[in-house]
Amino acid sequence: MPNKRTLALYTAHRRKLLEYANGIVGDPGRAEDVVQEAFLRFRTAATERFLDEPVGYLYRVVRNLALDRRRREVLEDRYIVSDVEVAAAVVADERPSPEQEAIARADLQRVMNAMSELPERTRIAMEMHRFGGCTLKEIADHLGISISMAQVLVMDGVRHCQRAL
Repeated sequence: MPNKRTLALYTAHRRKLLEYANGIVGDPGRAEDVVQEAFLRFRTAATERFLDEPVGYLYRVVRNLALDRRRREVLEDRYIVSDVEVAAAVVADERPSPEQEAIARADLQRVMNAMSELPERTRIAMEMHRFGGCTLKEIADHLGISISMAQVLVMDGVRHCQRAL
């Protein structure tokens, strides 16, 4: 399929693809990322081979990417409850034992040291997300980056702090 036809087909269906992706990922910014990635894969596939049903193929790619993204986010949310939060919860407990308090303070100090080692953008993204309760979209807007990049920065920061513990 020539590039002009591929682009025309994508352009004609883009709005519906965004709605479709947004229904799965639940965020217009993430849906936009999914649809853009789908177009790149669609364009590559269309140049490499003949697609019997290009519109169906495009929707299938959007669906698969959106579902993968949604699964990854659910998995990350499950594992992002990090040792940082556990240490903070112990410190916040009304009556921790002296041992728990000492361990929590030491963990908190290690986390603070690890955070000071992070690159500025990574540290800001992590602080906004973990301590400020900001969404990835808000972080992306604040830092002038994509939502995917904001997610990478947050995850890098969390992993770095987890390794410090």
